[in-house]
Amino acid sequence: MAWRFLRVTGLAALTALTAVAALVAVPAQASGDEGHGAGWAPDVSFIQFQSPNLAAPGTPLTIQGKLSVPGYPGRHGGPGGHGHRKLPAVLILHGSSGVDARGDFYEAALNAAGIATLQIDMWQARGVATAAQRPNAPVLTYPDAFSALAFLAQQPGIDGTRVGVLGFSWGGLVSLGTAERLYAGQFGGGRTFKAHVANYPVCYAWNNTALLAAVRSTPAQYGVQWINLTGAPVLIQVGTKDDYDNSSQPCEALAQSVNGSNGGIVKVNAYPGATHGWDRLMVPIVVADPFANQGSYFSTGVPPAVHFTPDADQAYQSRARVVRFFEKQL
Repeated sequence: MAWRFLRVTGLAALTALTAVAALVAVPAQASGDEGHGAGWAPDVSFIQFQSPNLAAPGTPLTIQGKLSVPGYPGRHGGPGGHGHRKLPAVLILHGSSGVDARGDFYEAALNAAGIATLQIDMWQARGVATAAQRPNAPVLTYPDAFSALAFLAQQPGIDGTRVGVLGFSWGGLVSLGTAERLYAGQFGGGRTFKAHVANYPVCYAWNNTALLAAVRSTPAQYGVQWINLTGAPVLIQVGTKDDYDNSSQPCEALAQSVNGSNGGIVKVNAYPGATHGWDRLMVPIVVADPFANQGSYFSTGVPPAVHFTPDADQAYQSRARVVRFFEKQL
């Protein structure tokens, strides 16, 4: 399978409050080895676009990513399929450890359902090599998501009005944040996502004024205000043994706090016995994070442990549920 990488640059109007994508990269045609997936393999291209750098205004970031477009007539009709209809798409956002197996895991199933995907690397553009170097606040990466949305809207085979977002952990924070009118207004340039999935997005931190006082910030400034939503449906998924929230209760409470005034658009699915990152089908790891254990570090000074224990059965259940959600909403 041969892939081609094209870089196309263009003018980007960049401000601290507006996310603008650069011009598009032309996707490469997957050649499809004879007898091995020919006729259904996605077209894959490695693309880049610009995103505002809120940490250093005036020095835009170049975000790189992988765009996968189904090249067969799936449920929605892929490019080259019946009717040449434009496809829906899902933006996939990694966690604090960077791009890993989770993105490809969900990408494969979404592509098979006739949904294009764009995985982006928020860390590479910022020179982040470890989770300890991640940005100081989630809001700093919100422009990346909206810039990706603008990029997808420019693709000839993508329906820019039917784009969802799926995020894991840090990416889950971004997925939730882009559903809040405050941030959509600041960074969206008039665009919003049509549906959101947030896997284990550290629910206790949202609207948590006391927690943010410990880092001299507010929920609005930090990127965890969640009050007035855009109206797009939201699915939150969390394990009952998640070491950040310590149960599914914070996510359920967050959904309840907003549903009354936002039309009941937020749903929560809890996975019994699952840890943080249960759908990361890689060797188990344990990391330390000051925001784990509901922020106990800010009173004890000891960063709590976070366990990533893969659960294959529940990972496949999660993937199937996410695909069904986006099939319905997009």
